Amino acid sequence: MSRPTFGRRSALGAFAAALLPASRLAAQNAVATDWPTKPVHIIVPFAPGGSGDITARLVGKSIEDKTGQPFVVENKPGANGIVGVLAVKSAPADGYTLMLATTSTNAANIHMFKSPGYDPEKDFTVVGVIGSSGAFLVVPAESPYKTLADLLAFAKANPGKLNFGYFNASSQVPAEVLATKAGVEWQGVAYKAIGNAWTDLYAGAIQFMFVDLTAGRGQVVASKARPLAITLPERSPLYPELPTLSETFPGFTSTGFLAIAVPKATPRPIQERLNALINAAISAPEIRDRLVNEFALTARPLSLEQCAAVASDQQWHRRGVGGRCGACGCATGERRRRCLELDQ
Repeated sequence: MSRPTFGRRSALGAFAAALLPASRLAAQNAVATDWPTKPVHIIVPFAPGGSGDITARLVGKSIEDKTGQPFVVENKPGANGIVGVLAVKSAPADGYTLMLATTSTNAANIHMFKSPGYDPEKDFTVVGVIGSSGAFLVVPAESPYKTLADLLAFAKANPGKLNFGYFNASSQVPAEVLATKAGVEWQGVAYKAIGNAWTDLYAGAIQFMFVDLTAGRGQVVASKARPLAITLPERSPLYPELPTLSETFPGFTSTGFLAIAVPKATPRPIQERLNALINAAISAPEIRDRLVNEFALTARPLSLEQCAAVASDQQWHRRGVGGRCGACGCATGERRRRCLELDQ
């Protein structure tokens, strides 16, 4: 009679199965140790010249200097960032395709479009936050509107006569919320790129727009654009004379974040390596000085867990509260025409 072998084989099988996770982890650690061995692409889902584009290049260059591999920024604008996001979603989860994540891509789009084609929490992991900031409400320097009160007074007396420009959710949502809170009506004009919006602002085709502090600072400093208000909870040390919107409408703030994200399946060791490199970049004195003093960003190193919390908090902020819709703040059930257009 043959000797029974079932127990022995089962034990060997269980032992081998137990080794698989360990061997897989060892392989991932080896990959992370070698990463990157070729150029890394950072997809910016918006046109050149915006805050995301500027800061992605700044941080990418710092990481490039540390790793010795090129970090190439590619602009893929379209559909409020959706075109670029989907390009990253379909890329291999190997750490060689990164995404510039923003409030628009990771918070607003899923509430503004019925089917954006992605879920920011299920499809991506934020591996580093470059910074957070607010926005200017700007008019041309020669505009007759010297204050927010001037702009709102004209809007109330002339419903629908003012046009504002927008090029992403962060430039559209504050204008819609302001219209609701102030009880006025104005028309939104969509742009694919911020440069086109600036051109039309100065040409008079639009009368005002919201633009984040990073992208708007150059025009403000050059005295081409006049800021009427800022969307931060408190006045900025860089612009102490500039009132906040919340001074006129208590509780009305609008802040956003800029971050780097990767496809969800990217190996954890590579996520951790990227997190360390991004934190080192934004902590470097020369970069931190530019982020804070030139781009008006609040920048501080965050762990992967803290990055996830920041991204999650942004999504909750954009959902809307108190029966208001997350797109523009209008009362749900009485949605404004512009909200309905967003869902098409």
